[in-house]
Amino acid sequence: MPSYKESLELFHEWTQTDSLRKHGYAVEAAMAFYAKSFGENEETWRTAGLLHDIDYERHQSLDEHPYVGVQMLREKGYGEDVLEAIMGHGNHTNTPRVSKLAKTLFAVDELAGFIMAVAYVRPTRLEGMMANSVTKKLKDKAFAAAVSREDIRNGAENLGLDLNQHIANVITGMQANATRLGFSSSE
Repeated sequence: MPSYKESLELFHEWTQTDSLRKHGYAVEAAMAFYAKSFGENEETWRTAGLLHDIDYERHQSLDEHPYVGVQMLREKGYGEDVLEAIMGHGNHTNTPRVSKLAKTLFAVDELAGFIMAVAYVRPTRLEGMMANSVTKKLKDKAFAAAVSREDIRNGAENLGLDLNQHIANVITGMQANATRLGFSSSE
């Protein structure tokens, strides 16, 4: 499998917009947290999180995303575990999420995006963010309306976690990478 450095270069080549790059970094950060928690290979989990939307800028239709990206990654030698997780991060592919890696990627994808949205409306951004801040915003259907609350709930459930604990875990992972996500402690 290509190295993390090669994966990051590929990600930057395929992902030009700042918002999609930050989303990739946020999902990567959450995956790193869970890899450590579950005793899994952190580089593999980071890579799956980083590359899960690799083709999204160029291939946004559900007929193409993530199929195009997965095919390209397969040709570059990425492991089937990573490819399966990427295929399963969206419901439209009907790819079963069997592995812990695949279940976790699905569980953190929507939630990481939602937490980023919450951070942007908080004066202290990610700093000091608690799960209850996110839970409160989840109840507001108008806030980040495109984010699937059902996917967030199902993701936590599929990991066997209480939703608040899952939210706290993802926040912790993202806080460890706040600067990369565009949030410094001085904001």
